[in-house]
Amino acid sequence: MVGMRRRQRFFASIMRLFLRCLRLGRRRKLRLLKRIQELWKYGRLCYLSLVYNSFTNSDVIIDSLFEPVYWLVDHVTRWFGVVFVALVIVLTSSIVLIVYLCVLPIILQTYSASWISWHLSYGHWNLIMIVFHYYKAITTSPGYPPQAKTEIPSVSICRKCISPKPARTHHCSICNRCILKMDHHCPWLNNCVGHYNHRYFLSFCVFMTMGCVYCSISSREMFREAYAAIETYYQTPPPIYTFKEKMFHKCIVYLWVLCSSVAFALGALTLWHVILISRGETSIERHINNKEKKRLQQKGEVFRNPYSYGSVANWKVFLGVEMRRHWLTRVLLPSSHSPEGDGLVWNTPPCISCKPASILAI
Repeated sequence: MVGMRRRQRFFASIMRLFLRCLRLGRRRKLRLLKRIQELWKYGRLCYLSLVYNSFTNSDVIIDSLFEPVYWLVDHVTRWFGVVFVALVIVLTSSIVLIVYLCVLPIILQTYSASWISWHLSYGHWNLIMIVFHYYKAITTSPGYPPQAKTEIPSVSICRKCISPKPARTHHCSICNRCILKMDHHCPWLNNCVGHYNHRYFLSFCVFMTMGCVYCSISSREMFREAYAAIETYYQTPPPIYTFKEKMFHKCIVYLWVLCSSVAFALGALTLWHVILISRGETSIERHINNKEKKRLQQKGEVFRNPYSYGSVANWKVFLGVEMRRHWLTRVLLPSSHSPEGDGLVWNTPPCISCKPASILAI
């Protein structure tokens, strides 16, 4: 009897364990099915969010698919901005050092007094303008819309900040903020180019291009001689050059190649921004206005940029030129004057007599 009871208890415990396993397997199966249902609902919601209205097109879908790539690029640019700024400072300082140690002594020894005066005057003026505008471009805030509720009219709501966005304001994914009159985010400045530092950015580009062209032209003869001397290093027997002479040759070649490359690349970028400013546009507005032109052309209408007052007037507004003497004091000399307006409301500037009728492009 005792043995039979033990066997019954043993079989009962095995049956209970078996039933528990069945229940556990059923629970896991239910959890798996629930997880699959959640993933299906999430995928369906993502699909509906892409095609939920008539404004969705291939560009919206591609932007959504490339969102992880944009996130990676934004974070890399944000962290490497300091490296780019340090690189600009190091390269510029190296060129200035070579000019003072290698180029300037030859100019003082071989050129006439009038040419020496011109080189000293122009070279130092150009250097001061480069340093001033680069410092102002990286330290001046581009301008941000106020966070508090105000009576300032806005044209839309930023979908990232969830706050009113004034005209010509755009969200920078790298700075993670809305920027007044945003042109672009410049990694070489580690800063956005916006309403309050756009003039400093363009002036830096212009004077840096002028400085690189000046150095390339001034050292072209020395570059030819230095390059020819370097080619003879590998002759048999090699010519006798001191360590100082070899360093001189390599420094001149480095100066000419770097300045010529920067002058070509930065000159093309500067020319593009000159064209945009002449049209009263920023880099972002250029793409927006092109789309608006195509849309209105299909309706038989003509698009006009509401922020353009003509090429000359656009430059006056951009540079802050209100009087004739401002071309000297505000353009050819370092100046920290503020731009026209506050970047929130775009009224007709005082220097513009009338504003052409136009269609507002958001």
